[in-house]
Amino acid sequence: MKKKESTKDVILESASNLFKLQGYHGTGVSQIIEKSGAPKGSLYYHFPKGKEEIATEAVNLMKHHVVGLVLKDLSTKDNLVEAFQYHVNRLASLFDKNGIMDCLHMGVIASETAMTHESIRIACDAAYKDWQSLYANKLEEFGFESEKAKELSITINAMIEGACILSMTSKSGYPLRCIARQLPMLLAK
Repeated sequence: MKKKESTKDVILESASNLFKLQGYHGTGVSQIIEKSGAPKGSLYYHFPKGKEEIATEAVNLMKHHVVGLVLKDLSTKDNLVEAFQYHVNRLASLFDKNGIMDCLHMGVIASETAMTHESIRIACDAAYKDWQSLYANKLEEFGFESEKAKELSITINAMIEGACILSMTSKSGYPLRCIARQLPMLLAK
């Protein structure tokens, strides 16, 4: 039997889905209340600082979800290039199925709040750094020097984020598959 979700978790999950689809500014508190089915008082009980606090926690929720997926993807192959190609191609397949991505919409929230909402900017920055750290650890595991691994992890993360935007607008995983095909050159020692 599935454990019943807490009201806080339902609010957070509902808000997270809305932020991923509509962005921070396109999502209102009343929408979050409506989608979650939670009373307004519950929303402010669990998130006394309101929408910005919800968004910050939603970013953390997305981060943890993506960390799990990245770890799983990168551990599926014994070859470094194949592991990264598998990861990027799996992301591409999500766009092919849905036309949008369910788990990597950090760019939407980050780009619209970085200059105006410091707590959300900090949460987005931490998420990107955690993902980059996973990439860097994998690169170091395969013999890349620490500084080179760090730079490559930022490069890979930036390529994926950019390709996600292109894939959203084209409703196709093709931009991500282009990255996957170029990874052997990027990861050559």
